[in-house]
Amino acid sequence: MSAEERFDPISRVGAPDALGQAVRLRGWVQRSRSSGGILFLQIRDRTGLAQVTAKRDRIGDAAFDSAEHVQIEGTVEIRGSVAEDQRAPGGREVRADSVTVLSAGEPFPMFQEQTEEFLLDHRHLAIRSPELVSVFRVKAELLGAFRRFFERDDVLEITPPILTGNPAEGGAEAFEIDYFGRPGYLSQTAQLYLEAMIAPHERVYAITPSFRAEKSRTPRHLTEFQHLEGELAWTDLAGLMQFIERMVVDVLHDLAKRRPEELKRLGRAPEELRKIEAPFERLRYADAIEWLAGQGFPVTWGSDLGTAEERALTLTLERPLFLTHFPKEIKAFYMAQSPDDPRTVEAADLLAPEGYGEIVGASARETDIARLTERIRATGAPLEEYEWYLDLRRHGNVPHAGFGLGIERILRWVLRREHIRDTTPFPRTPARHTP
Repeated sequence: MSAEERFDPISRVGAPDALGQAVRLRGWVQRSRSSGGILFLQIRDRTGLAQVTAKRDRIGDAAFDSAEHVQIEGTVEIRGSVAEDQRAPGGREVRADSVTVLSAGEPFPMFQEQTEEFLLDHRHLAIRSPELVSVFRVKAELLGAFRRFFERDDVLEITPPILTGNPAEGGAEAFEIDYFGRPGYLSQTAQLYLEAMIAPHERVYAITPSFRAEKSRTPRHLTEFQHLEGELAWTDLAGLMQFIERMVVDVLHDLAKRRPEELKRLGRAPEELRKIEAPFERLRYADAIEWLAGQGFPVTWGSDLGTAEERALTLTLERPLFLTHFPKEIKAFYMAQSPDDPRTVEAADLLAPEGYGEIVGASARETDIARLTERIRATGAPLEEYEWYLDLRRHGNVPHAGFGLGIERILRWVLRREHIRDTTPFPRTPARHTP
């Protein structure tokens, strides 16, 4: 296409002043049929759908015959004018003066009755479905809403590395690679690097892919996911929870305002998101264990709560819930010991309502070098690998706290998706890393 050529977005067809106006469109064919010398095409682009009618005696036999053989997802260019037709989607259609086939395509292999496995094998084509198109429009808006919140709150975006020399969360869940003859790892978290960045910037965040070599086959686990993480200097657990709930409320309200049609199409009324307000309820781990045991769950102090337990705690809630003060043995080495109970750490998980489980993990970070060194040794990791991290406590040590949020997990809750794989274009799970 030369610089002088211009095409109209398909949304132009529905504009108030478009009736009777000439348009030039291009897009993908969604439906096609012909009857009595008239060809009916429904085409789409990123802005919407339009019906096109093309008469044989207007566009010519050759063009008509060519357009009649365009397959679903074939591509065409249309010149015509906008007319009113109440039978057409939106009450408008484009009456073609010419139809140019750009790519007729081959028969499209996707249809409604296919198995989930087939759809995953053909994910590169399945992502064109109207449902997944709406999901990823909402996801893009969600990422934008987080960035808008951080910009207003003066939190700086950082670009940490994805390749690392040591696993931050534990070796068993890290993907190890050969890094020029030395062990390397795909990043599980950007946290340690964000902690390094608070000295010059105080408040930082990052949105990066994270990788977990967990063999978890649940509706909420991916081996690669988009990880939003933040670190705030001069902050304790209470202050961090206030920041997180303010962030979540702001983002949900922003999403409801900017993507109401997609939300409704996917099963979430925007009004439900607008009703969510801070503060969120706080529940200590010890109290949760007592309640769960009373409900017949086989849990005791030290149990790591799973999907079933988190679902039971939140199934009837309409707002997220903070679960706080976990035993230190079941949490990461960098979490600060609670001042009022040495058995626990200053940590909180934010659980989504309606039974969707954890969406944020957060904690105050340990600033005592002796305790931090002891916890690193307890993991079995060589202490020298973390000397650079201990340097952060030796030079410019301040109270600070941070969190990690799974973008796909919060999206799964917001859009009421049954499985987390439907919140990412090309899901990575223990059973799948293609296409």
